[in-house]
Amino acid sequence: MNEKNYINFHILISHSPSNLNRDDMNMQKTATFGGTRRVRVSSQSLKRAMRTSEYYQENFGTPTDRTKQLTLLRNKYRELLKDKFTTEIIDDVLMRISGEKKIEDLQEKPVKGDDSKTKLKGTETGAVVAWSMTEVEKYCQLYQELQQQQPDSKTFEKAWNNAVDKKKIVNNKTQLSLFREALQNSKDIALSGRMATSGIMTNVDAALAVAHAITTHTVDGDIDWFTAVDDLNQETGETGSAHLDTTEFSSGVFYRYASLNIRQLQENLGDVGRQQALDIASHVLHMMATIVPTAKQNTFAAFNLADFAFVSFSDQPISLANAFENPIKIEGGFLAPSIKAFVAYHKSIYQAFGLNNDPQACFSTKDCSMEIDHCKGNDFIALKEWLKNNGE
Repeated sequence: MNEKNYINFHILISHSPSNLNRDDMNMQKTATFGGTRRVRVSSQSLKRAMRTSEYYQENFGTPTDRTKQLTLLRNKYRELLKDKFTTEIIDDVLMRISGEKKIEDLQEKPVKGDDSKTKLKGTETGAVVAWSMTEVEKYCQLYQELQQQQPDSKTFEKAWNNAVDKKKIVNNKTQLSLFREALQNSKDIALSGRMATSGIMTNVDAALAVAHAITTHTVDGDIDWFTAVDDLNQETGETGSAHLDTTEFSSGVFYRYASLNIRQLQENLGDVGRQQALDIASHVLHMMATIVPTAKQNTFAAFNLADFAFVSFSDQPISLANAFENPIKIEGGFLAPSIKAFVAYHKSIYQAFGLNNDPQACFSTKDCSMEIDHCKGNDFIALKEWLKNNGE
């Protein structure tokens, strides 16, 4: 039986002209690899696109709230939990989780360095943190139960501190149970992890590592000079545009890679069985192959699906990005030669390190001639089923 702990996802996806991920200068994100310029889509962009996708919500439920706006979060959770808890309990629990002593209401405050401007300002945490409503609800429930059991404030505080002592979470069955039940409905935290520095919010080690996607070949960006024409202004005799601007764009074949630590995912979800982790992994594969960042999509509509996917179980994460360290040269396009280069590099690495016995499978819309037992041809659904069945 396959007991390998890591699942490696390798995806090749060709995007038509697009600008999927931009930097602070409104230019495409890039990276130098193999000494040449590649267009890049950051791992943060990919993970957010997956987390906020309809597919995620259909299969995992509502994603967590990632924010540092504690006042806005409080207002949202007050509304969502108003039928279960008082606002006093919700507010106090949020302060205890975040480590804040007070949550101020939104109010106009002057912008630093400009006395003529104001903006709405409330309490903020020090960094953007992943908040799970299920987790907050569980803490509110615990708070309410302890308050009923210990009406005296001093005994309540002692009982609360004993129940939620973060330093003793491994031995604290109450805290551990609350935490794991919450993550059952917060798969994005279980997958991507969470770093917390204050309060009783718990750190979570990520189970999923996602690489920045890069083009398999060198890319020189194009510039689109676009205009906005004022339809009514033409009646005055003006024929020029009312607005002129530029945006960079390009097209290319992107290599996406991610690695899933199965045992870490099981632990994050409360020591669930391997099958539940594999079911989640099959959804991760689907999102890696189909979900595209939304940036500038109303302009370019580069909603492209993957043409190639290779999945393997292994004892460690294994990226095959070096298949494209030497940039792919065009041969009737970049997709077919990219698949060819990947297949050749996979063969050399797996032979060199004795990995050919690792469970492996692939899907491809093109001829790929991979020398593995489970080549699913042009059937992506079959690849997902193979993964769910533990590579069998």
